[in-house]
Amino acid sequence: MASSENNGAVDKTLFAGTVATIFLLAIPTIFARKQVAGIIEQAFGAITHNVGFAYLWCGLAVFILLMVLAFGRFGKVKLGTPDSRPEFSTVSWAAMLFCAGIGAGMLYWAVIEWGYYIDAPPYGYEPRSPEAIEWAAAYGLYHWGLLAWAFFCLPTLAIGYAFYVRKVPHLRLSTACIPYLGGDDSGPRARLIDFLFMLSMVGGAGTALALSTPMIAASLAQLTGLPHDFLMEGFVVALCFVLFGTSAYMGLDKGIKRLSDLNMALALLLLLFVLLVGPTLFILKMGTNGIGLVLQNFIRMSTWTDPVRETGFVENWTVFYWAWWVSYGPFAGIFTARISEGRTIREVIFGMLVYGSMGVGLFFIVFGNYALHLELNDILPVTTIMKEQSEAAAITQVFLSLPWGEFALLAFFVVSLIFVATTYDSASFTLASVSTRELRARDNPARWHRLFWAFALSILPLALMFMDGGLQVVLSITMIVSLPLLVVNVMMCFSLVKMLREDHPYT
Repeated sequence: MASSENNGAVDKTLFAGTVATIFLLAIPTIFARKQVAGIIEQAFGAITHNVGFAYLWCGLAVFILLMVLAFGRFGKVKLGTPDSRPEFSTVSWAAMLFCAGIGAGMLYWAVIEWGYYIDAPPYGYEPRSPEAIEWAAAYGLYHWGLLAWAFFCLPTLAIGYAFYVRKVPHLRLSTACIPYLGGDDSGPRARLIDFLFMLSMVGGAGTALALSTPMIAASLAQLTGLPHDFLMEGFVVALCFVLFGTSAYMGLDKGIKRLSDLNMALALLLLLFVLLVGPTLFILKMGTNGIGLVLQNFIRMSTWTDPVRETGFVENWTVFYWAWWVSYGPFAGIFTARISEGRTIREVIFGMLVYGSMGVGLFFIVFGNYALHLELNDILPVTTIMKEQSEAAAITQVFLSLPWGEFALLAFFVVSLIFVATTYDSASFTLASVSTRELRARDNPARWHRLFWAFALSILPLALMFMDGGLQVVLSITMIVSLPLLVVNVMMCFSLVKMLREDHPYT
């Protein structure tokens, strides 16, 4: 069955409420920058200090649940009828879930995340000691690995099962909680859950674009010789809007799928280029060592709260990342559920966790360890550039240091731009799906609706980039919008298990 256009009525309550929220958040952010920045940072500190441990337990619990489902009797259950077949090939499916889930933010962190850890390492190691360097190269693999994708996979299964098997005619976050909504999929409780999702989607997506845009603008400024200022960043946002707006208008088959396939090919070629012309042996050895550290210390990393030293490492990084995945998870889940009809629960779990972790791992191992090599061998002072100029400037200089540096930077610019496009056309598709009154399997929301959300998603990132406070404020937004969804994650766990047990009792 081919995809079709759905011109059904818009859910006016969700639509109007979300649009109003975007403007209510953006206006004070622009006109009262310092005051808003202060409030946001205070809220971030309060949340991470008091409930940060809950995010750690949630991540571990979701991962354990997924392993039980994958290896248990429910692993063979399909998202769809028993005779349904996947709409997309495994390669295209993997490319879309990867590009939609974390593509835009991943490139930013893959190059420089180690730069924050090397001078403020975990577990009390001395800055820039051999142990600090090894952990700096490993922690990014953990933060973007199995537990991150577990947060994406839970809503995929809960929403996909209710949508394809229970035939709930809404592709929304509340769809995943239908057993606990008294059968009313459009009542006040369902509306509240969906509004929280829309809010977290705008906040989480705004954070990713606010991080990616300066990086892309710095690359473009270096390539063209133009100044890197707010005007340049505004131009990049407009360029991204045109690209992902066009893709969103074209739909899944002609837009998102083709862009995702193209960009994965380009990204893999760029990875191969950096690996071959860079310090190949160092990259491979550090990558292998990092994987080993994560595998050997997985439980420790998943439960470490730093209760004695209280250095802030856990709150500023692990808890922040878990909050980002919680806020981003429903978006990735709704979109991945839409493209996963006909796949079994086991296929979805192993596909998302394995393909996702391996894909991200390649970027962190190759790009991150190349940049680390530059720092350790005094070829390029990456961390100094990060502190004295900006993270975006450091990323640009890392790629310029390669042989044929301008060519490498141009390739990085193109890959980054398309990654932003694939992330945001997926986001606009998801927001349009949630605010459409009724969707059937393989239906797509109306084109004008998808195009509108592509535009709306550009507003808050511009406001965030205009705000005083820099990176910390941008990251704090994610923590704040994720807190209500932490409760929804718990509800989804019980809801998914309840539906599976009711539909597939022991015989």
